[in-house]
Amino acid sequence: MLVDALDAKIVRFFTDSPRSSVLEASRVLKVARATVQSRIDRMIENGVIGSWVPQPDPASFGFPVVAFCSVTITQEIGHDAIIESLSAIPEIIEVHTVTGNSDLMVRIAARSNPDMQRVLDAMIATKSVVRCSSVIVLNSHIQGRTLPLMEAAVKTV
Repeated sequence: MLVDALDAKIVRFFTDSPRSSVLEASRVLKVARATVQSRIDRMIENGVIGSWVPQPDPASFGFPVVAFCSVTITQEIGHDAIIESLSAIPEIIEVHTVTGNSDLMVRIAARSNPDMQRVLDAMIATKSVVRCSSVIVLNSHIQGRTLPLMEAAVKTV
């Protein structure tokens, strides 16, 4: 779906003021309330806006250690079964199928380094993980940043 400058302004408005109403957005952006609502509905329908849910920060509720793990899996089991097994581990917060030397990239949050080891052991215990190589995040600088990409896309259209 192509997005335009108004779409980007609407997303920027709600990114900066997530608890604002559609009416408030229409006032600030100087467009009709129905226009804002229809644009939001269209972006949701087309997957541009994937979620309106809060994004809790694991560090703020006791999980300050984050690691990215390259995971090699047992190929004959299939991805669906492996993803189901990994989904049972609450500390696993993202899983992506990737190219390269491993099969999956997994993001994990843990309470401490020993707790991270427990989570890695739980992954291996699923019998679907052959090998796991992890790197612990020391500091996060940019996370979940898609709005600048959307704004840049609008400029190139």
